[in-house]
Amino acid sequence: MDMKVYFPGGKRVYADYGGFTIETDQPARGGGDDSAPAPFDLFLASIGTCAGIYALGFMQQRGIDAEGSSLTMTPQFDPAVGLITKIDLELHLPAGFPDKYRAAVINAMNLCTVKKHLHQPPEFEITTVAG
Repeated sequence: MDMKVYFPGGKRVYADYGGFTIETDQPARGGGDDSAPAPFDLFLASIGTCAGIYALGFMQQRGIDAEGSSLTMTPQFDPAVGLITKIDLELHLPAGFPDKYRAAVINAMNLCTVKKHLHQPPEFEITTVAG
């Protein structure tokens, strides 16, 4: 499925994909209007939400009430290289979560497709087409 990316003005970049419009903007310090998350923020959110859906699915498959659970993601940034070098994910388990499933829910979160793509990144081919 193709994604259409376009530029509606200012520093905004939008993407139409799967029936949704995903809006991005740059923060004010980067010349944007701060009207939407920056593209890199969405990249980070995709990691956290992917891990989260695997944790939620694990609980739902076992009939564990996920109410009260959440995930905290803390990226560790190295200013010397300008990149994130580590991402800590902390799953806050719901009350009554069985201890016997702690390691298994971590294993489930490690199945996240976004995380797998970081371990085996796709090849990028960038071309241009004259308007």
